[in-house]
Amino acid sequence: MTKILARVVVEVAGFPKEHIEQVMSKVANNLKEKFEVVKSEIFDSVELKDKMAGFWSIFSEIEIKFDDINAITVFCFEYMPSSIEILDPEELSFESMTFGGFLNDLLARLHEYDMVVKNLQAENMVMKKKQEIKN
Repeated sequence: MTKILARVVVEVAGFPKEHIEQVMSKVANNLKEKFEVVKSEIFDSVELKDKMAGFWSIFSEIEIKFDDINAITVFCFEYMPSSIEILDPEELSFESMTFGGFLNDLLARLHEYDMVVKNLQAENMVMKKKQEIKN
């Protein structure tokens, strides 16, 4: 079976600068242990000056060979890359069951995030009401 070559961009933001650089290094090393990394480049960190003074951002561009679409899906869920580009092969084909499984995994994750957001909104409303009662 032909492997799927993809170029991914993984970003880390936060502070201090040294911390995000260490995290990015750990992420890059972790990827090399878990996947077949063909090429990896970590770019210099930059300070986010305008809106988020004191925060830093760093990114890495990595080419990885994946065994199949499921491996790419797992990678995306675990590492949340900012972008992914399939380099090879030019066309992908897989069974409808495989595609259905991919969509179900995606939907499950989206529902999970939706639940987290709704819970945070509810907690926020409760805290606001408690604050109004105190004032």
